[in-house]
Amino acid sequence: MTFEKVIVALLTVSIATGILLLIRSIFLSLLHRWAVKTKTEIDNLIIGSIKLPSILLCLGVALYIGLETSEIPSKYSIYFIKATHVIIILSVTVACANLITKLFINYVERKAISVQSTGLLNTIIKISIYLIGLIIILHLFGISIAPLITALGIGGLAIGLALKDTLENLFAGIHIMTEKTIRIGDFVRLENGQEGFVEDISWRTTRIRMIPNNMIIIPNSKLAQSIVVNYYLPEKRMSLQIPISVSYASEPEKIEKILIEEVKRASEEVSGLLTEPEPAVRFIPGFGENSLDFTLVCHIGEVTDQFIVQNELRKRIFKRFKEEGIEIPLPQRVVWLKDNK
Repeated sequence: MTFEKVIVALLTVSIATGILLLIRSIFLSLLHRWAVKTKTEIDNLIIGSIKLPSILLCLGVALYIGLETSEIPSKYSIYFIKATHVIIILSVTVACANLITKLFINYVERKAISVQSTGLLNTIIKISIYLIGLIIILHLFGISIAPLITALGIGGLAIGLALKDTLENLFAGIHIMTEKTIRIGDFVRLENGQEGFVEDISWRTTRIRMIPNNMIIIPNSKLAQSIVVNYYLPEKRMSLQIPISVSYASEPEKIEKILIEEVKRASEEVSGLLTEPEPAVRFIPGFGENSLDFTLVCHIGEVTDQFIVQNELRKRIFKRFKEEGIEIPLPQRVVWLKDNK
C-alpha cells in the first residue's frame, strides 16, 4: 500500500464528508421549515433525534465511499469497512433510541395515560435498543452471543454481589412504578417530615422537589421501605382543619355561625377553597384550660392550596371576631396564696 493511495483515500473521504454534511444541512433546514408549518410535535422530535447521530452517519458513509473507491488492498480495507459498518449501525441505533424514547414521552403526556414517563423507564427503553444494535454489530463480526449468555450466567452471581445496592435500587424503582403508589408529579411526605413533588424516578434514586425549591434525592430502596403519605391519592382534593379558640364568655352557636359564614364568603374569592363539600365547625377539642376550642373543617383543591387558604381565612376570622366583640383569650393561670395566720 503506497503513500499516494492513502492520500487519495483521505481526499475522497474528506470530499464525501463535506458533500454529505452539506446535504444533511439542507435536509435539516427543509425539515425545520416543514415543522414550523405543522401543528404536531412529532416532526420536532424527529429533528431533535437525528440531528447529532446524522453527523456520525455522514462520517461513516464517507469512510465507506472512500474505502470502496480507493485502491487500498482488500486485506487492509476489510477492517476499515467493518469499522464504517459499526459507525453506521451506532448512528442508526442512537437515533432510534432517542426517537423512540421521545415519542414515548410525548405519547404519555398527550394521552395522559397512567403509564409514567420516568428516567427509569426511558433508560430501560434505550438499553433495549442499544442491546439490539450491539447484537447486530456482534453478528457483523461473526461473534455468537450464545457463549456470552453462558458467561453472563456464570458470572451473574459475582456481578449481583458486586452490584447489590445498585440492583436493589433498580428493582425497587421498578416496584414503585408498577405499584403506582408514588407517581411523577405527586405531592408526598416522607416519614422524617420532608415533603415535596416527585420530579423523577430514575434507575437508582427518586428526586423530590421541596416547596422551597430544594431537591431531596433518596435511594429507591429506602423509599420503597419508608412510610410515605401521598397527598394526591386517591384524589387531590383534601380537607383542611383549622383550630380556633375563643373565650369562655362566647356562645358556641354564634361562633359556629360566624365561622361558616366567613368560609362560604371566602370560597367565592380565595383560590383553592372549595364550596363543596360544605364547611363544618366542630366543638372539638372542646373545653381548654383558658378557652373554648373549635375545629373549622373546609375543603381545598390540593395540598399546596392550604397555605393561601389558611392565611386568608385567619385574617377574615380575626377581623370578624373584632367586629363582633369576640375575645381570643391569652393563656391565664389563677394562683391562690394561702394565708397561714
